[in-house]
Parts: sequence; C-alpha cells; structure tokens
Amino acid sequence: MRIAIILLVSLSLAVAALGGDNWPRFRGPHGDGHSDATKLPLTWSEKENVVWKTPIHDRGWASPVVWGEQVWLTTATAKGHEMFAVCVDRATGKVIHDLKVFDVDKPEPLHNPMNTYASPTPAIEEGRVYVHFGSYGTTCLDTKTGKALWTRRDLECDHFRGPASSPILYNDLLILTFDGFDVQYLAALNKTTGKTVWRKARSFDYSKVNGDNKKSYSTPSIITVNGKPQLVSPSAVGTAAYDPQTGEELWKVYHGGMNVAAPPLYGAGKVILCTGDGGDRLLAVRPDGSGDVTKTHVDWTLNKNVPSRSSPLLVGDLLYMASNDGILSCVEPKTGEVVWKDRLGGSIWASPIYAAGRVYFFNDSGTAYVGEGGRSWKKLAENTLDDGCMASPAVAGESLFVRTKTHLYRIEEKK
Repeated sequence: MRIAIILLVSLSLAVAALGGDNWPRFRGPHGDGHSDATKLPLTWSEKENVVWKTPIHDRGWASPVVWGEQVWLTTATAKGHEMFAVCVDRATGKVIHDLKVFDVDKPEPLHNPMNTYASPTPAIEEGRVYVHFGSYGTTCLDTKTGKALWTRRDLECDHFRGPASSPILYNDLLILTFDGFDVQYLAALNKTTGKTVWRKARSFDYSKVNGDNKKSYSTPSIITVNGKPQLVSPSAVGTAAYDPQTGEELWKVYHGGMNVAAPPLYGAGKVILCTGDGGDRLLAVRPDGSGDVTKTHVDWTLNKNVPSRSSPLLVGDLLYMASNDGILSCVEPKTGEVVWKDRLGGSIWASPIYAAGRVYFFNDSGTAYVGEGGRSWKKLAENTLDDGCMASPAVAGESLFVRTKTHLYRIEEKK
C-alpha cells in the first residue's frame, strides 16, 4: 500500500510538472492565459535574457504552442496562396520542420494589416499537432515526422476578412468554429480520424444584420456547471453554450456585436464575455439557465475601454483588460464596477498572460509591460524587442515564447 501511494504521488507530481511545461492551445492549458510557472523573466531586450531568436518566414498572427521539446506555429504567404506549419526545437531555436500544408488557388481578400491567412493558433498533444486555417483546411500532423495523418478541406465558410478562430481539443474531439459572412456553425471532428462527429448551426436570428456583421473569430471555452461540461462559444450577435459531446444547444444570450475574438472566462459563478465590435462590449452571464437567457441571466454590462481584439484576464476576484488604444482597466467580475484605470503605450492586440503573481501585456510596436495587479496597478518593468506582437505569447517551464511580426523568441532569465 505504501509503495502504491508513493507511486501515485510521484505520478501526480510528474503530471503536474508536465502540465506546467506545455502550452497546448490558444491562451494556454485552460484557455484563460494563466500559467503555473513560478519563475519568469522580469526584464529582457534584444541583448538581455534572450535564449534564442528565430526568424519565421512570411506572415502569421497564430500564437506558438509548446509540447515537450517542440514549439509549433503556422505562417502563410502575404497573399494566401501557400500555408505552412513550422516546428522549432525548444532548446536551440533550430527549425525542425517547415512544412507547406496547403496550396490555395483563390484566397479570399484579407483585412490587412489586422489579419493574416495564418491567424488561428494550433492545438497540440503528445505526438500530434492540429493546424487550422479556417475553411482553407485543417490537418493533423505527426509531431515527430511531420507526416499528415488526416486532412479536411471540405468545411465551407466565407470568412470574408480571413480566418482567425482557433481549434480546441476535448476528449476525443477537435472542435472548430466557423462564423462567416455566409454560414455560422461549429463542427466537432474525431481527432484520430478527422471525421465529423457533430455539426451545429448557430440558432441566432441574423435577419437584422448584414453578412459582414455575421462574422466572428472566437475560440470557445469548456467550463463545468453543476458537474456538467459546457462548450461556451461566442459569435456575432450572441453567445451559445453547447453539450461538447453532442453539439446540443443548452442556452444562448443575445448581446450584439461582431468580430468577437476573446474566449469566454468563467469565475464568480459567471461567464465573462467580450463581444468584439459593437453591442454590449463586456457582460457577465450566469450559465445555469436554458434556452434564451438574455432577459434573465445577464448580471451586468460594461461598454467603456473594452478591448475588441485582446482577451481579458481573470485573476481571482479581479478582471484585467487592455483596450486597443492601450487603456488598462481593472474590473470586479461580480459587479462590473471599474476598480482603476491606467494607460499603457501603443496599441494592444496580443492577449495578456498571468504567472507568478505578475501580469504581462504586449503591444504591437515591440513593448511589453510587466506589473502586479490588485486594487492598484504597479508597473515593474517595460521591455522592448525590435518588432511588435500581434500574436499572444506562450509560457512553458521558466520561458516566455514570444512571436513578433518577424521572429519567434525564447526569453528566459539567464542563470
């Protein structure tokens, strides 16, 4: 019995260490920007605390994902005719795989410079990475060989301004979001075979909005409510929760807006939604209802200094967010009351992260702000790289993995 307990504890510690050593999807292990890293660099520059710096060809706003000794990200040519998956060695920064996964004859026009043809962040697990380019295609790659294990290019959607929604893994499913000019739906694929398990069309009334106002770029979150999982998926006009195994709709809320990019957050018994452009920009919804809960389960809304691209960050009983023009706000998620405001420089597109009691914000001109939150803001450091960030950073071990517009960095405090 004693040996069994020791083995169980050792296994638990190993799993915990592994979880902190990987960054498997957009916004991290839980899709909320949190890392359990206990030591990350406070300061860096082109000459300080950079372990390696690797150029990434062409353009992409996809965030890096990390598993074991590999870092994966996607990129595409500026005009969208070629799309790639790139794997970098975590220790050295050397490019291991540079794989052209798709050729596209007639890519749709892009909303430059706000988007790229490689904006969705991959999802990764042991032995497999799932790279997604919206309706241009999704493929599962063997992380050791780079070989394509399955590919789907038949999931239609007119993204109109380019794709950006990222895939997530749940049990044996890869869940994809398609909110386009023409169609709006979610699809769950068997992650082993790539075959469709379920597909669910949005049930929102889009009759009062045109095609452009139907599009969205959100990534869903899985939450647990009363012991049952919910797939909470924002879109233009509203947000809906689904049974992740079947696609059955559980509840929905109308809030208006379009171009939603931020994943939902869950805390204080509320789902916090950031709705992009227009509508109720930030709102809190209780997720224990059914059907249309717009008139019954919305606790508060907030419309000033709310980001339309960067995701908010929920830490304990406080919510932090940076607007597109760099205004940093702290909000109480229970009430929606603004606790304080400050100003960061530049425009904020990348989503922030939280680790070891610090929050990290990155702007599009190359500056990162590190601070301590709480009932007041304390800036600890201001760090600059040669180029700016549109992609959100990743954390693994004691390292930050930062993708700028031209390079991928591993930043770690030098021993």
